Amino acid sequence: MLIKQLSIFLENKRGRFTEVAKLLGEEDINMKAFTVSENSDFGILRLIVSDTEKAKQVLRDNKYAVSEADVICLCCPNKPGALGRAMDIINNAGVFIEYMYAFSEGESANVIIRPDNLNRCEEVLTANKIELLAASDLYKL
Repeated sequence: MLIKQLSIFLENKRGRFTEVAKLLGEEDINMKAFTVSENSDFGILRLIVSDTEKAKQVLRDNKYAVSEADVICLCCPNKPGALGRAMDIINNAGVFIEYMYAFSEGESANVIIRPDNLNRCEEVLTANKIELLAASDLYKL
């Protein structure tokens, strides 16, 4: 179950994230999960939104550089060792994780991962009974 993620390149200056959040909010687009990484010149905002196509258009219309990528969202118990088990499964399958970010909801932790081999990652997680969330499931949380 692949989920579409947007990556937006932002100048590393005050107010840039605020502008994106306001633009999306004005268009009734909800940000379900996000992470920001940065260096001295720019940042990359990675986010999962309620309407990927509309968000891409809104952001591009406002001169933001936007790209789209497929990611996987796994759901594991929010307890010690659960994520380590899932990462062992991925690692033992020879899959490399390019980046990841997470959020927890009560007794569950949701981890968004960008593996180098999406199909293999999805296959081994499913075979090992690790719950994967579809985009529609993620938006319901």
